[in-house]
Amino acid sequence: MRIDKYLKNSRIIKRRTVAKEACEQGRIYINEKLAKPGDEVKIGDIVQINFGTGSMKIEVLKVDDNVKKDEAEELYKTID
Repeated sequence: MRIDKYLKNSRIIKRRTVAKEACEQGRIYINEKLAKPGDEVKIGDIVQINFGTGSMKIEVLKVDDNVKKDEAEELYKTID
């Protein structure tokens, strides 16, 4: 699944266009490599998201196209 779509489906970023822009601005890394919006994300990948005030590191647990709001957090776990 594309990283921009994954970030939207997991509800980490609210809109896919915002996730796409974050990738283009160099704020998203997959396994410590700079991510483009179309880069594929797989189970076990480590994704780092740099926000304006801080950063978030997650491990991909599931990749699903259709996810309900209350099941979105099952797609990833945060890493310290």
